[in-house]
Amino acid sequence: MRDKPESVPMSSAKPWIYGPALDVIVGCGAWSAPLLLLAAIVGASNSHAWGVAFYLLAVVFNYPHFMATVYRAYHTREDFAKYRIFTLHFTALLALTGILAHYSFRLVPWIFTLYICWSPWHYAGQNFGLLMMFLRRRGARVTEGERRLLRYAFIASYAMLMVSFHTGPSNDPLILSLGLPFKIAFPAELILGASFAALGALAFVRLVRASGVTAILAPLILLFSQFLWFVLPTFLSLVSGLQIPQTRYSSGILAVLHSTQYLWITSYYAQREAKASGATTWRMSTYLVTLIAGGIALFICGPWLVSYVFRFDFTVSFLIFTALVNIHHFILDGAIWKLRDTRIAALLIDQGGRASRATSCAGPSVIAATRWLGGKSPAAHAFRVGLAIVLLLWGALDQVHYVYVSDEGNLSSLRRAAGLNPYDSSLQMRIARVEMQAGDLDDALGALTRAVAANPKNPIPQQARGRALVESGHLNEAYEHYQKMLAVFPRDPDALVNFGILAQQLGHSEEATGAWSKAVQIDPGQMNAQLFLAEALDREGQHADAVPHYETFLRTAVAPSKQWNGTPGQIISVWVKLADDLSQTNQPGFALKAYTTAMTLAEKAGERPLQSLLLARLADLQDKTGDIPAAAQSYQRGLALDRALADRRGEASDWFNYGQFLRRRGQSAELAYACFLQAENLLESAPGQELEAARKVRGQMEGSLGGKAEIVRNDLAGFLAKAMSLSPHPA
Repeated sequence: MRDKPESVPMSSAKPWIYGPALDVIVGCGAWSAPLLLLAAIVGASNSHAWGVAFYLLAVVFNYPHFMATVYRAYHTREDFAKYRIFTLHFTALLALTGILAHYSFRLVPWIFTLYICWSPWHYAGQNFGLLMMFLRRRGARVTEGERRLLRYAFIASYAMLMVSFHTGPSNDPLILSLGLPFKIAFPAELILGASFAALGALAFVRLVRASGVTAILAPLILLFSQFLWFVLPTFLSLVSGLQIPQTRYSSGILAVLHSTQYLWITSYYAQREAKASGATTWRMSTYLVTLIAGGIALFICGPWLVSYVFRFDFTVSFLIFTALVNIHHFILDGAIWKLRDTRIAALLIDQGGRASRATSCAGPSVIAATRWLGGKSPAAHAFRVGLAIVLLLWGALDQVHYVYVSDEGNLSSLRRAAGLNPYDSSLQMRIARVEMQAGDLDDALGALTRAVAANPKNPIPQQARGRALVESGHLNEAYEHYQKMLAVFPRDPDALVNFGILAQQLGHSEEATGAWSKAVQIDPGQMNAQLFLAEALDREGQHADAVPHYETFLRTAVAPSKQWNGTPGQIISVWVKLADDLSQTNQPGFALKAYTTAMTLAEKAGERPLQSLLLARLADLQDKTGDIPAAAQSYQRGLALDRALADRRGEASDWFNYGQFLRRRGQSAELAYACFLQAENLLESAPGQELEAARKVRGQMEGSLGGKAEIVRNDLAGFLAKAMSLSPHPA
């Protein structure tokens, strides 16, 4: 049994808004495929030119489409009062949020992430609304069940994109990610993509049966546009393994397509609304210029004024305004564009309907104050024209500024941009990068100092300046910089790690240990902090306290989510240190496992010198635990490896230790003497404490051996061979 279909105004409905070509290309998004492809090709081959072109498109399409919503909600007393909760109260709340975000940078990632994640939902909602509008204009019989199927399909496509956005860690400091693991995200995306296809297909099969192919052509193109905007990019990311860049996708070419689509429908609505109210002076050109000028006022004027008046970071202010204006637009747009509103339905669907209304721009509060501005007097007209000219010139200046800013490798262009607005930390950091590449370290440090001054509460310029000071050898200044930085960001783990390194280098060991301890408390995944802290505790003799930090480092290093960029030898060295600490803290069983693991890794990596070191440590541990045959075998393997490596000093050390082992365990005195004699021979060319120690022990044994010492001297090679094949008995 089919659900009851929605009523459709068949008598006066016309299928198209402006005409088949414009409606299909812009309104239904038929140009999405070629434009998305063009953006990918041009953006990859000439990023600067595409960036400049896109920024111009934002002024022509993106910004005006926000102003269209403002125009729609605030233009008359009736609309202002009807949507008062959104036009007044939510607007005041967002303005307060903007002030707080300028005061506390920590709010910016949360606001910006909300904007980035809400944008696709807004785009999907518009596509769904237009799809339903076309179905109703064409007299299609849409049941509530079919409407739900389409709605769920659109929700599935949005959810698919969101899962992709939030898979793994974010690569953008302004975007927060849920960090979904790939093993969960991958099947979820496949299920959601399949759901979109199945639900959409089922709905359209039923619609075709009820209304015919002609009635669903435009809606079908809109469904395909939704596929191109949401499902296809996610599918391509699954195939290629590349994560979708949230910022570029939500605010890039997709925003242009959505904005153009929005202007297409809202201009039609504004034109019909004006005619319905009897207005005779309404002009499309005037309306579009108003939207462009208003868009500039919404997005451009605010950041420039805040930057110059309060000397605030221009880029951050621009991001705050962008996010909040978008969020305001999403809220307002969701409230004012509803097809169940009889007036909206009359203007968008029923060509013969009438929706008379007041057109006065007067109203309470702010609206009342604009009565004169919207009047017909020559002075008011001149003021409006003058204001529009000022805003358009301001927009042109901003365009010039962006052309200079986006030319990243051109130092002269970047300096011109800084001349237009010096209060821009992002710009100053770009200048610093170019100057460092050119070898101008002092100028680069100056630019980074200006970047920090532009936004002291942004950790990114702070970190960049700290690294530059270290790289340029200004260690004391870097130490002072990180002290000041930690006063502002006491829980920044990266700053704590770097401060600890500097403190250690400058002899402030306690400060270093304290900084690393705090860093691992805040973020246990800080591998370097775990390792530095463990080594510092080892130097202080706190071996038991060092063990858990070595263990955490090793667990983190092999975790799939971590990209360890060190060498296998470094990992093996940490295993050795862990095993040493376990041995010194009377945990021989765990120490033996650690040495064995290190040995396996060393063999796989071909780290033969480390294998020799490990065999010596392993032999010492086996000796302490009373496993005499195993200890002897480890010494013998180590000596064979030393000989193969031609490591005379290492071989001498191992012969000396092996001799001490044989002597301590009551084995053949002659064999022990041969070991000390061989150690002395190998060290003859390298005088030092090791040679003196070997001579001293060899001399002591000669006194106790008497004439047997001469026998050993005469057949040293034979006695050494016996020592290498000895399988000793327990003492």
